[in-house]
Amino acid sequence: MTDHALLLVNLGSPASTSVADVRSYLNQFLMDPYVIDLPWPLRRLLVSLILIKRPEQSAHAYASIWWEEGSPLVVLSRRLQAQMTETWKHGPVDLAMRYGEPSIETCLLRLVKAGHRKITLAPLYPQFADSTTTTVIEEARRVLRENKLDVKLSILQPFYDQPEYIEALAASARPHLQQDYDHLLLSFHGLPERHLTKLDPTGKHCLKGADCCQTASPAVLATCYRAQCFRTAAAFAKTMGLADGKWSVSFQSRLGRAKWIEPYTEARLDELAKSGVKKILVMCPAFVADCIETLEEIGDRGKEQFREAGGEELVLVPCLNDDPQWARALATLCERAPLSL
Repeated sequence: MTDHALLLVNLGSPASTSVADVRSYLNQFLMDPYVIDLPWPLRRLLVSLILIKRPEQSAHAYASIWWEEGSPLVVLSRRLQAQMTETWKHGPVDLAMRYGEPSIETCLLRLVKAGHRKITLAPLYPQFADSTTTTVIEEARRVLRENKLDVKLSILQPFYDQPEYIEALAASARPHLQQDYDHLLLSFHGLPERHLTKLDPTGKHCLKGADCCQTASPAVLATCYRAQCFRTAAAFAKTMGLADGKWSVSFQSRLGRAKWIEPYTEARLDELAKSGVKKILVMCPAFVADCIETLEEIGDRGKEQFREAGGEELVLVPCLNDDPQWARALATLCERAPLSL
């Protein structure tokens, strides 16, 4: 029996579309200090205020995209897990969620109990951010430390520019880009700007805004989410042979009043529609599985906004989901994952 297990980790989802389940999920998510990086008392106060109205609003949004089998993100992640079980030849493939169930702790304890002492942890986020990658890694390390588990842990590194990922992204999008369209918008998840500036090793990079992300040094690029997003977009555009002006980058999913990285997807959709773009394709390369941010925020609200601004058709290009080429690419990337010290 092979004993090198693979643990895939995605963001998570409420257990159901009930307001109570959505509130519980949002509370766990927003109280993560890597998500809202404020001191605990301020974070608790802010989250408590958010939880007054947000759960009901979010429950309605989840209900609009919920599948008969459950949350799209969870269902699609399970399908990827099934694909990976065929592709990963070294041992079992498990799936955890950072928030909600199944938890990272539950899955790690289960794998260790089954005798697996070599585990590759795979945060399913192409680009690095504390609020995604770091929180997954730190939670896994907490579980191993507090349970005194003797495990050799390898960790999948951000793969925003890895050829296997870019090729899988291109292959999945190619059928859509072979159709007539006016513009392709690559909409990445947004982050508060302070999440970037606090990790900038030079102390100067982010002061210039997005322009310097195009030429970020390796030291800056290692932790700059925005720079990594631009690298993903540029690599994808080059692979697909997209002409300048035929595509652009934006950032979605703002929350709260803090300044978030720009340009905002909402503003970009308005600009493009008003400039004469009639048919737009939207890809969301920060997500490997379709979820509320893609299906509801872009596929429903974004489509309505684009039409109201004068556009005619918005087509949401599906995420990688359980595409077989993506599963093979992910297995290759995980095989290269370095041992965590």
